[in-house]
Amino acid sequence: MFSGKWKEEIFTIPNLLSLFRIALIPVYVSIYLGAAKQSQYLLAGSILSLSCITDWADGIIARKFQMITSLGKVLDPLADKLTQFVLILSLSAKYAALYPVLTLFLIKELFQCGALLFFAQRGKALPGALWAGKLCTTVLFVSLILLVLFPQISPSTVLLLTLTDLFFLLYAFGSYVFAYFGNGNGLSELKHDP
Repeated sequence: MFSGKWKEEIFTIPNLLSLFRIALIPVYVSIYLGAAKQSQYLLAGSILSLSCITDWADGIIARKFQMITSLGKVLDPLADKLTQFVLILSLSAKYAALYPVLTLFLIKELFQCGALLFFAQRGKALPGALWAGKLCTTVLFVSLILLVLFPQISPSTVLLLTLTDLFFLLYAFGSYVFAYFGNGNGLSELKHDP
């Protein structure tokens, strides 16, 4: 997985930013679950916004300064998925309407993990994240952060955001199913590090 310069592959700015995002998760949870004032909800939302900004920054830095590493290819999506999962789970405790979002999110992620392992054993992989997946991630983060920031949001708005999340989750899920198993699938030969 790592070349002889393993320290350079692990201790890169993008990887440290991904680890920072993972470290922010328990901080967010402790603040959000204990929140009673608007200022505390604002703080929880700000932490999530910081997580999104560092996610955007680590991708730009990795590409611009050739800091893309094997570890980074695992850490970056892991930080994304863990943050999304904890965010949906914590909000589901307050908004029961989000249970279908949580269920579909878990189904989609389990499918992607299973498909990735299945095809990796056969020497194939997707060349990168699909555009539909990136769009879904953006929509999820925006809609869920809104729910964190505005705890008094109306039930009709919660329902609208829930339906929006479900639509984009289904769109991303379908795109990954087609990418892996469609006739013109987007799989390529898996490259092995020397």
